[in-house]
Amino acid sequence: MSGVRSLNLIGGRGYTGSELLTLIAQHPDLDLGIASSRSHAGQTLSSTCDGWPQDGRAFSSVEPESVGEHPADAWVLALPNGLAGRWVKAIRSHFPNTVILDLSADYRFDPKWTYGMPERFRTELRHATSISNPGCYATGSQLGLLPIKDHLLSPPLIFGVSGFSGAGKTPSPRNGPEELKDNMIPYALSGHVHEKEISHQLQSDVRFMPHVAAFFRGISLTIAFELDDETTASELETMFKVAYASEPLVIVTSEIPQVSSVQNTPNVAIGGFNVDTRNPAQGSLVVVLDNLLKGAASQALQNINLALGLDELAGIKT
Repeated sequence: MSGVRSLNLIGGRGYTGSELLTLIAQHPDLDLGIASSRSHAGQTLSSTCDGWPQDGRAFSSVEPESVGEHPADAWVLALPNGLAGRWVKAIRSHFPNTVILDLSADYRFDPKWTYGMPERFRTELRHATSISNPGCYATGSQLGLLPIKDHLLSPPLIFGVSGFSGAGKTPSPRNGPEELKDNMIPYALSGHVHEKEISHQLQSDVRFMPHVAAFFRGISLTIAFELDDETTASELETMFKVAYASEPLVIVTSEIPQVSSVQNTPNVAIGGFNVDTRNPAQGSLVVVLDNLLKGAASQALQNINLALGLDELAGIKT
């Protein structure tokens, strides 16, 4: 389908909303309809989003009851967990065939919604109308496990470290400068929503241990696993290179990837393949990605592009 399409953004004041606005600003085939933020209503988009041109456009304050006044080809909900439902109901009542993408965890376990990971569900995402965007940790963890998921002998262990932007803009113990100074904070060491999401999507239990550190953006995941047969680091690297050979945003390397190599990019880097000499069925690898882009906004735009029949990477700098 050709022609410029329109997108409405609900909840545009946060880090992910700002990243998405920046991507929309450079998109050749997508125009912003409204950007709604109750707390920032009346403020210009450029005042909170450096990537938006200083064109005077401002945030509005839209409620579910008034969505019928704002038709669009796609809606993105960038809201805290638990708030999407009333928006979805209102949008669907007025625009039954429009694309809705939810960035929260509200629909990630709902089989009626398409799970927005292009590397797994590209075909399903083409022309999907209800899309649940994956979590940031869940994106990296799944990409780090997909090529070996059918050979896992026991639940893999995932040690994750995120920059403090992952805790959002609302002040909390996990994004406060004093708490994070010279520090790294573990949290939710069992039962984290992303642990449940990864296990649900892979149909395999995992153990996930998230931490937040003093850098602003990016995620590093060290994944340890046990396979049903012996392997080598070289064989693992080859397996991953074959699995992701056609994926332009997935970089497979023998070196241990660094967070700094993917910050401000839509890429995922996977590498550092290692096998334990004491038990060659046990191995480890490292995955890094930008939590605000591939972990949220740029993956969302990939999904929107696919759903609207546009070039998947339109507006996404690679």
